[in-house]
Amino acid sequence: MNFRYYFDPAILASPINVIASNTTTNNQDGAKGPGLFFILPCVDLITKVDLRTVTFDVPPQEILTRDSVTVSVDAVVYFRICNPTISVTNVANSRVATQLLAATTLRNVLGTKLLQEILSDRENIAHSMQTHLDEGTEPWGIQVERIEIKDVRLPVSMQRSMAAEAEAAREARAKLIAAEGEKNASRSLKDAADVISQSPIALQLRYLQTLTQIAAEKNSTIIFPIPSS
Repeated sequence: MNFRYYFDPAILASPINVIASNTTTNNQDGAKGPGLFFILPCVDLITKVDLRTVTFDVPPQEILTRDSVTVSVDAVVYFRICNPTISVTNVANSRVATQLLAATTLRNVLGTKLLQEILSDRENIAHSMQTHLDEGTEPWGIQVERIEIKDVRLPVSMQRSMAAEAEAAREARAKLIAAEGEKNASRSLKDAADVISQSPIALQLRYLQTLTQIAAEKNSTIIFPIPSS
């Protein structure tokens, strides 16, 4: 009796790998590709693994900050599979597992931050999230390349409070600037008064200058006394 083994050729373009599993022994043959390789039909089970960087959105998460403010935060995660074999053998669905872990990591990390830190220090928070998530996905053969916090939504009441606080701060700065201007003007007037008081001629010249300005503004007749001696 003659036995013939039929091998199906397969060609994979970079950067796609496959994991070939023997359906009779459950043994993993390791990652194959890109390029030409052969499989046994009805014996080898093929799982394609994309090695390119992919992204997913973390849906908005309701988070209670350390200063007891409820915010809604969403993010985007960039990751890729760096070990195709364990990404198939160690976890049933590496993408779904990474998405769920990313949502949990987002809540855990931001829950330890103050609201002001979340609003002003997104870059460091994203880096901390990337470190935690990368450690969690390493046993799955996944490398987290980048995390970006997309939006931080505050409650309407908190937005109004922050807007009122900002408006009050602007008004306070405006009053401070006006008071500083009045202070400088008062000093200038005092210096001018000291100079005029030391020179009677300067006082007369200032008096005549004032009369000239009044006459220029309105068409009127001005009568003023002149000392006879």
